[in-house]
Amino acid sequence: MVKKIVLAGGCFWGLEDFIRKQAGVVNTTVGYTGGKVENPTYENHEGHAEAVEMEYDDQKTSYKNLLDFFFQIHNPTTLNQQGNDRGTSYRSAIFYGNDEEKKEAENFIDIVNKSKRWKDSVVTTLEPLIKFYPAEDYHQDYLEKNPGGYTCHAIYFDSYLK
Repeated sequence: MVKKIVLAGGCFWGLEDFIRKQAGVVNTTVGYTGGKVENPTYENHEGHAEAVEMEYDDQKTSYKNLLDFFFQIHNPTTLNQQGNDRGTSYRSAIFYGNDEEKKEAENFIDIVNKSKRWKDSVVTTLEPLIKFYPAEDYHQDYLEKNPGGYTCHAIYFDSYLK
């Protein structure tokens, strides 16, 4: 069965580029969520986070595995910042669709904090997924279209589940 997860952790280009390569991920779409602006654009998305909506095959991966990878590829301890990108658009956030996802995300944040891999505590927000707005076409698959383009993402750690 194909399920969805929406995550934000800095510029959506780099997040998408890493996540699309994960086993079980069948589609990614970059966009905006978590704000009040209707029909946001790159030039006007105040309050929204740059996020990635991932469709995944739950027979090949899980919500928990995708959270694990998410916390490996961005710094969840910097408030409203990833690399040189600053502002609420670049916040670390998990947009949950139901109470089960929220609980699993809370549990995973606890795992990350207890790991002590980061010197500071996780500031990733848990926000209900109200509406996801796909970004403009030129943002979709950006780093595939523009190899060598800007990203603030890297693989910082191995799995938290080992």
